[in-house]
Amino acid sequence: MNYKIAVAQIDSTVGNLKKNVEHHIEFVLKALAKKVDIVVFPELSLTGYSVKDLNWDLALRAEPNKHFTELLKLSKQITIIAGVVEESRNYGIYNSAFVFEDGRVHSAHRKNYPPTYGMFEEMRYFSQGKDVRVFNSKYGKLGILICEDMWHMALPYVLAHDGADVIISLTASPTRLSGSSEELAAASVNHEQHRAYARLLSTYVVFANRVGIEDGVNFWGGSQIVGPNGESVAEAKLFEEDLIVTNIDDNEIRRARRFSRHFIDDSPDFTIQQLKNTLKRNSK
Repeated sequence: MNYKIAVAQIDSTVGNLKKNVEHHIEFVLKALAKKVDIVVFPELSLTGYSVKDLNWDLALRAEPNKHFTELLKLSKQITIIAGVVEESRNYGIYNSAFVFEDGRVHSAHRKNYPPTYGMFEEMRYFSQGKDVRVFNSKYGKLGILICEDMWHMALPYVLAHDGADVIISLTASPTRLSGSSEELAAASVNHEQHRAYARLLSTYVVFANRVGIEDGVNFWGGSQIVGPNGESVAEAKLFEEDLIVTNIDDNEIRRARRFSRHFIDDSPDFTIQQLKNTLKRNSK
């Protein structure tokens, strides 16, 4: 399936749902003006990242509410993927991705690996998602992950085998300065990772990172869309809000997989068996 996708690289305000929704609408309208079919926002874009103990007050369910009214209307023209604090039916709190499509809102993914190391303390405030599967959009099967999930290679692998032609990462990656290089290390490492995943899985990789400063933490942006041959086809500015757009073309995926058959020839059954053998050996 061929369609146009955009990344809305935005800044968000911690705890201000009304203001953040309005900002989303501003970028959705920009995407519509460019005839975009899907627009992707960063991690926790509707709430801000450093929510901490505000998580209970900000948590929303994947159902219509006063905050979603305009987004649901717009979703009849464009599919919107945004980050949100989600309350589950059993009252757990998750770092989640919601998809607004055709007037409905769906919980598409709950972050599997909320990081709690270094500057991160997400496991203090969020439960851990227990599943990874494609989201069946009207534009095909979308693989949706959230930030740290992309650093666990099994998740993109599983999504690709579940039929995802596009792997989307909603991210809030902080700026980390190291060494004397003028190149931003975080951008270099992340972009290298996206190119590797795209090439090895023969999928598009869509990376939606945020910008701005929260609680003394700076977010660097640099959102990126990588084609299934591993080449970057669109990159956003560093440290500034931006909107990048590209076409998703299934012929590019077909070409990548036929010219380099490593994904077509990959055997998940073999991988599963070898992992079982390894775990059995190491448990002795």
